Amino acid sequence: MSIFDEIKKKLSHEFIDIVEWLDNTNDTIVHRFERYQNEIKNNAQLIVREGQTAVFINEGQLADVFKPGTYTLNTQNLPILTTLKGWKYGFDSPFKAEVYFVNTRLFTDEKWGTKNPFMLSDDRFGLVEIRAFGTYSFRINDPGKFIVDVVGTDGNFTNYEINEHLKSLIVTRFTDTVGEANLPIELYAANTSELSETCQEVMQPEFNRVGIELERFYIENVSMPEELKKEIFEYSRLDKLDMGKLAQFKAAKAMELAAKNEGGTAGAGMGMGMGFVLAQQMGGLMGQPGTQPFGGQTTQQPQAPPPMPAQVSYFYAVNGQQLGPVSFDKLKELFASRTINRDSLIWKQGMANWTVLKEIEELKSFLGGNTPPPLPTA
Repeated sequence: MSIFDEIKKKLSHEFIDIVEWLDNTNDTIVHRFERYQNEIKNNAQLIVREGQTAVFINEGQLADVFKPGTYTLNTQNLPILTTLKGWKYGFDSPFKAEVYFVNTRLFTDEKWGTKNPFMLSDDRFGLVEIRAFGTYSFRINDPGKFIVDVVGTDGNFTNYEINEHLKSLIVTRFTDTVGEANLPIELYAANTSELSETCQEVMQPEFNRVGIELERFYIENVSMPEELKKEIFEYSRLDKLDMGKLAQFKAAKAMELAAKNEGGTAGAGMGMGMGFVLAQQMGGLMGQPGTQPFGGQTTQQPQAPPPMPAQVSYFYAVNGQQLGPVSFDKLKELFASRTINRDSLIWKQGMANWTVLKEIEELKSFLGGNTPPPLPTA
């Protein structure tokens, strides 16, 4: 080997480049490796660390992609770039190519939320407005596609730049999914885990289209106006309470409050009278006799009539959808108008399962043609 070959070999080793990127930020997704005129010397060392991917772009066209590891850049390790540049017999001089390092780590605790309330239709409360917010996590699972479809020529692509697009996508898909779920309005806040999983499944194909994996999606809160919350609470309580007893209790409390608020001599008499009526009312409720206010002699007070029976409400199914509740008379009208028929599914409180109309005793009168049972034998 001549002295010139030795000098050439020594110089070639001294000028071997190191292509690498050390991420000192928390929000950089893509970083372009800057070189003078984008020239990289033959046999340069490419170092790709864990949580990174290196992507080579040649004249705007996607070339080679490198996963974590150390590589010597030559025709063997750059097969696509070699084909694009037409290096049939290898190369010795520096070559031009853009190198993008893609951060493939998991980006966590990203916020999303509905900027404006959106409308839902509920069978009992009509059109209602709700809001929602939560968090999500994502990572880049196809760096080449992500650079081509999203990053373009941006030399320093940050988390903030993609988040605005992802938030809009999430809100759009979330509102569509919630609207199609057709759940009772009070169940949205109580089933956030199930809704989160469903929304993630719906959104994942949209994320994959640009090379992103939606790792986690969480709905932290579904909120609604305070007036609607009060209506839902009242409805749930009334559905569980005995309406007759509730009416008696409220009447007793109202009389007690009126007796306390009366003033003066006339007020004292009125208060005593109201207290006496209250004693009679409570005595009837408790099954105890009332007392005379002055004579000290106990007399049996006439028993108050029992409370009016609570009206039965029925739910019914039409075309696979649950509707109601409606009263007995309304259900009869629906049967007469052929909205429902003898085989329609009906449910009311106390029934274990949905049952066809013709098998429910009190609804058999809808069918007509009823005949009395046979007379008992002597």
